[in-house]
Amino acid sequence: MNAIHTPFRAALVGLFFAGSLAAAPKPASFHKEIAPIFRRSCNGCHHPGKLKGNLDLTSYEAFKKGGKHGSSFKPGNPKDSLVIEEISGKEPSMPAEGTPLSAIEVALFERWIKEGAHDDTPAGFAKPTAPLAYPAAPAIPALAFSPDGSFLAVAAHHEIILHKADGSAIAARLPGDAARIESFAFSPDGKYLAAAGGSPGLFGEVQIWEMPAGKLAKSFRFGRDSLFGVNWSPDQQSLVCGSAERTVRVIAVADGKELFKFDNHTDWTFGGAFTLDGKHFVSGGRDRVLKLVDIAKKEFISDLHPSAEPINCLIRHPSKDQIAFGSAQGSLFLYQVTNQVDRTAVEKNTYRIRSYNRLPVATTALAFNADGTLLAAGGAAGDCRIYRTEDGTQLTTLKGHDGPVFALAFHPKLPHIAAGGFDGHLRLFNTTNGTNLITFSPVPLKTPIKTASGSKESKR
Repeated sequence: MNAIHTPFRAALVGLFFAGSLAAAPKPASFHKEIAPIFRRSCNGCHHPGKLKGNLDLTSYEAFKKGGKHGSSFKPGNPKDSLVIEEISGKEPSMPAEGTPLSAIEVALFERWIKEGAHDDTPAGFAKPTAPLAYPAAPAIPALAFSPDGSFLAVAAHHEIILHKADGSAIAARLPGDAARIESFAFSPDGKYLAAAGGSPGLFGEVQIWEMPAGKLAKSFRFGRDSLFGVNWSPDQQSLVCGSAERTVRVIAVADGKELFKFDNHTDWTFGGAFTLDGKHFVSGGRDRVLKLVDIAKKEFISDLHPSAEPINCLIRHPSKDQIAFGSAQGSLFLYQVTNQVDRTAVEKNTYRIRSYNRLPVATTALAFNADGTLLAAGGAAGDCRIYRTEDGTQLTTLKGHDGPVFALAFHPKLPHIAAGGFDGHLRLFNTTNGTNLITFSPVPLKTPIKTASGSKESKR
C-alpha cells in the first residue's frame, strides 16, 4: 500500500507547495499601485498647485518628505507611519472628500511600508539626477530662437537644451521638474525664457530662465495637467498659457500669482496670445472656437469666428493684432482681432483676413518671421510650408520630415528656420529656397548617428 500511494502523496505535497508559492503576493509597488490611488483620490488636494497641509502627493520624494505634520511614513513600520493613521479608521482624515480608501487599499499601504516603502518609479517618470545620454532622439515639441539670434532652445526630457543658433554645439542644458516642455517664449528684451509644460496627469508648470546665464529664476505650478502655448505680455509683467484642463491662465511673472483663470472653453486650450496693448488675449483649442477676452474686466467678449474645426495651434502677428491659427483638418487662417465684435459679422466671417492652402492632414505648428511677412506651417503628415503672409502665396516647402512637425522657429536675423517634430531630428533650412542647411539630433546620444550637414556627413 505504502509503495503504491507514496508517489501520489508526494505529488499532492508538491502541488500544495507549488500552489502556495504561486499564491505568494508580489512586493507592493509604489508606481503601479500606490501612486494610482493618489491620482484617483488624493491629488486633487495635494498637488504643487494646491498644497493642503503643505503635502504634495504627486511623487515619491514629495510623499516621503511629508507636510506640516512631518514625514508621511517610516519604512518598515506601518504602525508609526502618519499616512496609515490618516487613511484608516471609521472616519479617516484622507481623502477629505469622496469615498474613503477600501480595507484592501489600506492593507496595501501597510504592506508596502512593511516591505520597506521602496520607490520603483521608472527612470522616465522621475527627474534625472544627472544629464542624460539619450538612447534615441526624442520627439521635439518646442523650439525658439533668442531675440538676438545667439541661441536656439530645444525641448527635451525634463530639460531645455540651448544650442548655438547654427546648430554647431550645445551651449547649455537646463534641467527642470516638468517631464515635458510644450512651448517656449523668449521675453521681448531677451533676458528671460519662459517654458510651459508639466507632467501629464500630475501638474502643469511654468519655468522662467535667466538668459544667457541659463539660471532658473522662477518656477510656478498650476493644476493637475500640462500647460500649452505660453506668451509674454507686451510689458513683460505677465504670461498667458492654455492647458489640458480646458482653462487659460494669466500669470504674474513676479510671483506666479494667478491674475485670471478663464474657464469658458470646453476642451483643451492650446495657447493664448496678448493683443498689442496687452488689454486682451485671444485663445483657442479643441472646442473649435477662437475666443477674445478682456483681461482687466475678466470678461469674455466674443468668439471671433464661426465654430468649425478644432484649433491645434495659434500665433499672433509680431506687429499687428492679427491671429493665425491652424486646425485639426489642416486649415490655416489669418483673422483680425478687434474688441468691437459683432455677432452677425462673426457669422459672416467678416474678421477673416485670408485662408492659406490647406495641409493634407492636421496643422500642428505655426511661426511668423521677425517682421511678420512670412508664415510657416507644419503638419501631421510631415508637410512644412512657408507662405507670404500678405497674399497667401506659398513660397517654398521644407522637406525631409519623417512624421508630424511639432515646432517651428524663424531665426530673427538670418533667412533660416528651425523645424522639429516626431522623428527627433532638428533641421535648419534656408527660408528663401527651402534648402536643408543641417540636420542633427539636438540631444546627446549614447550612440552618435550620422546626419547631413549640407552636402557633407557629420557626427553629432
